Amino acid sequence: MKVKYIYKCLMIAFAALLLGSCSSPEIDAKFDQNATDRLSGRQKELNDLLLSSADGWKAVYYTDSTQLGGWTHLFKFLPGGKVDMASDFTGKDGEIDTKIYQSQYEMQVGSAPSLVFTTQNRIHLLSDASNYPTAGLLAKGYLGDFQFYYYGQKNGDIIFRTNRNSHFLRFVKATPKDWADLSGNIPIIKAITGDMNSPLFRLLEINDGTTTKNYDFSYNPSARFGTGYSLDPAVNTSYDLAFSFNPLGAYSKLPLEVKGQKLSDFVYNSAANTFVATGKDGVSATVKYTNAPPRVTDDYKLFLSGKGNPYKYFGYLPAFLSTAPTTSDYFKYLVAKANAALPANQSIASIYLYFNTAANQTYISYNFNGGKAAINHVVKSSEDAVNKTIILTHDFWAGGIAAPAFLKEIDDQFTNPKGLYVNKENFKIQYTNVIYTFTSASSSFRMTAYIIN
Repeated sequence: MKVKYIYKCLMIAFAALLLGSCSSPEIDAKFDQNATDRLSGRQKELNDLLLSSADGWKAVYYTDSTQLGGWTHLFKFLPGGKVDMASDFTGKDGEIDTKIYQSQYEMQVGSAPSLVFTTQNRIHLLSDASNYPTAGLLAKGYLGDFQFYYYGQKNGDIIFRTNRNSHFLRFVKATPKDWADLSGNIPIIKAITGDMNSPLFRLLEINDGTTTKNYDFSYNPSARFGTGYSLDPAVNTSYDLAFSFNPLGAYSKLPLEVKGQKLSDFVYNSAANTFVATGKDGVSATVKYTNAPPRVTDDYKLFLSGKGNPYKYFGYLPAFLSTAPTTSDYFKYLVAKANAALPANQSIASIYLYFNTAANQTYISYNFNGGKAAINHVVKSSEDAVNKTIILTHDFWAGGIAAPAFLKEIDDQFTNPKGLYVNKENFKIQYTNVIYTFTSASSSFRMTAYIIN
């Protein structure tokens, strides 16, 4: 009897709650329209919002901050379904086009109202599957969208959810300054990207107020994403930075935490060519360039003369190694410049470095297509034991010839007084031959070569 009594009381209570809920003014108001009318109302609400801002809207679009940075977009919505749009997206050629382009947009209704950019514009660059910033995103592009579901408003901002991965995206009201400043992102982006004359290596330097530690900073300019790896093999620590840009520097959506402080704003110092995030009590994080590899090896010692080292030689073969990620743009530029000085049917076919030959010589051999004879520059080798470089010093040009003028710039890099860093790489290209790189200690010159013997 007791159980039945309790059950009866529960049923009476539930009925009373149901009747009370149905008579709530909020519920009556919520269901005074059918589903179609409610969606149409939300659709109009969104369109009115988009048109309401005199200077349009700004969105810094992070499609996936675990592997990509952010891209700034500006939108000015116009009557008749038109929209003016600009962004700081970096093209395949490295150029950044911040000009304004006009296209079409629509309000579409499905399970929720959505904003859809229906004709090609800057936002579509992030959804183009054929354009991808990393090998892991092959056929996925930048994981971007051109359809955004209306989620609501907050503090004057419009909140969307993306169609592709259901991430939140916030539109904030733009100002005339936002439109004027967009082109100011360009020199900042180019500063962190660098050019063929920029040092090849980057460091992430972290100061906790008492101690400074350096991390090898691997940065992908296309992805706008970098990771700092500890240079101490005993420390398994890394830091990810997902950058978007502004005229003053870079902002990382993934803050770098040091001594309980979260550092996100990296201000660009043009004089030092560094990006510095400053905290309190001496805490800071700095992204900087360096000519010295973060990890310097003793591999060069195997090729020094007079040390009992065996005969070895290495070959740069353009057909296979010109596109290697370790072959620097500056090296390729100097090869192209030398080729331009030759007759049309001739070009550099290969460059070999010979160490400790049977005649106890070290020399640089330039070989050519088109029937031109090889040119050999015999050098002496020594070391800078402190900086761990091999230094190649002029001895003579084989055959008693004068130094060829068309080879001067590239040869000066091999024989620069600060020497070459030598590194045995852990990847292969086309063949099973081990890869070595030879990098100038004073410039962005780096040649990738097979070990032949």
